[in-house]
Amino acid sequence: MRTIIILMLVMLAVAPVMAAEGVTLKPGDSIQTVLEGQKGKRVTVRIQGGEELTGKVVFVSKELVKLEELTKREFYDAIVEVSKVEAVILRARDK
Repeated sequence: MRTIIILMLVMLAVAPVMAAEGVTLKPGDSIQTVLEGQKGKRVTVRIQGGEELTGKVVFVSKELVKLEELTKREFYDAIVEVSKVEAVILRARDK
């Protein structure tokens, strides 16, 4: 029982660090590959025209990205053309 409690405390201490891991870019990366690496995580995408959408990445193809659980629009999903994404904004670190 004591071991379980210690493990849980360690997991709680490490969770914020794991949640704030950044992204490492490699030569040849694209908006598509960055989004693929963020599947299951929350990101903000800025699309042409300046609008920003924040949600969980659930699908990425060469043409489309699907975001679910949009911030301030929890009952909506967004499907965005990858070619229209100007920037991917993600949490990279904690204070």
